[in-house]
Amino acid sequence: MAFTNRVFSGIKPSGDLHLGNYLGAIRRFVPLQEQMACIYCVVDMHAITVWQDPADLRRWTHEIAAAYIAAGLDPERSIIFNQSQVAQHAELAWVFNCVARMGWMARMTQFKDKAGKNSENVSLGLFAYPSLMAADILLYKATHVPVGEDQKQHLELTRDIAAKFNNDFATSIAAGGHDAEFFPSTEPMIAGPATRVMSLRDGSKKMSKSEISDMATIYLMDDADEIAKKIRKAKTDPEPLPSEAKGLQGRPEASNLVGIYAALSDRDIDDVLREYGGQGFGGFKPALAELAVEVLAPQAAEMRRLVADPGQIDAVLRNGAERAREIAAKTMAEVRDIVGFVR
Repeated sequence: MAFTNRVFSGIKPSGDLHLGNYLGAIRRFVPLQEQMACIYCVVDMHAITVWQDPADLRRWTHEIAAAYIAAGLDPERSIIFNQSQVAQHAELAWVFNCVARMGWMARMTQFKDKAGKNSENVSLGLFAYPSLMAADILLYKATHVPVGEDQKQHLELTRDIAAKFNNDFATSIAAGGHDAEFFPSTEPMIAGPATRVMSLRDGSKKMSKSEISDMATIYLMDDADEIAKKIRKAKTDPEPLPSEAKGLQGRPEASNLVGIYAALSDRDIDDVLREYGGQGFGGFKPALAELAVEVLAPQAAEMRRLVADPGQIDAVLRNGAERAREIAAKTMAEVRDIVGFVR
């Protein structure tokens, strides 16, 4: 079956958005709406796999929707909604819970990282959330998903679940007049520099909402002064920048800052190093700070404007959810018939 090219991706509302969310996801979403049908979700059901303060969850949901719009996503062209408004996500996730195997879930490295030595006490939702992620994607029969390297394993699981569903219910799928590949084998879209943005205080750790130091993370709502200050104070090493990318090996902080510059300027790393190679960070950091303020400050200002008008954001999310439900309802009606549910 030739599936219609469709993009699905989402961001979890579990903390304030930061530069890693912007460069690794949000900024990459915008040009895709020129190429394919796009569905962008605020995955609030994923957020509650660990406890969230309800007021914070609502605030962060609004913030992500505001970030989508401020970055240039058009709610009329792309579907923008929050996951919990479309009940079919949970319904398909249950079907997939019965298709996926326990061993598949147990191998997920993100579960191991998040659960640590306390795996007996984490929620069942945290263990099973890759199944919900598969449902998010396959509910819309999405053919492409822009993901970071850390999510690639989950997308591979999505492909495994799709293949097993197609195989397990092959006879029923055929009897219903569907092509054998009822669910597509979704392709990851991993491209560009700085898809994995690291901490400004420790280049070996991913930039995170949970950093102890405020200086480690650039938040999308930071003003120009805060952005510039955090870059000025970013950890570096004493060596000058190399003239080509291979010279960044073993220099995580230098590699991170150069990658951020490349991503913000839409250039490749070697091109940036041709300009700044041989220079110390005393010259590079001010240039990076100026670029970051130029790119991020307008985004922050527009986000603050939108967040101040939650009614406008709620209207966008409701409209998006209505459009998403039209697609989701059709898929789930077919799935119910294939599985054998009486309706």
